[in-house]
Amino acid sequence: MIHPSYVDLMNVVNKGVEEGETPVINSRYSIVMATAKRARQIVDGDEPMVDDAEGKKPLSIAIEELKKEKLQIISTDELELEKAEDAALAKARALEENFADDMLEESADEDKDYEMGDSDSEETDDNE
Repeated sequence: MIHPSYVDLMNVVNKGVEEGETPVINSRYSIVMATAKRARQIVDGDEPMVDDAEGKKPLSIAIEELKKEKLQIISTDELELEKAEDAALAKARALEENFADDMLEESADEDKDYEMGDSDSEETDDNE
């Protein structure tokens, strides 16, 4: 038997969910998939988020991280929303940079026009 149990892990993950809301995790399958994914991340070189990870297998570490609330499981809907927000933020930053570049170009053009206008007016003043 796994300690903590699936039910215990599901309670930890769903701790902040209000009554009537959809739980983040509602099946053993979701717990298994989340811990397996985290174990793969640890195998691939991610640092464990618990202190007592020395000598433990990656899956045991992932379960311990989940139990100690070091690991957050994000639903697919939240993940898609987060990706959409990141894309929108990147687009906004690109637009902001383009706008700043355009403003700099306009300012440089105005400076050139102003400099050209000054030299013309000096010539006119000298002729009079």
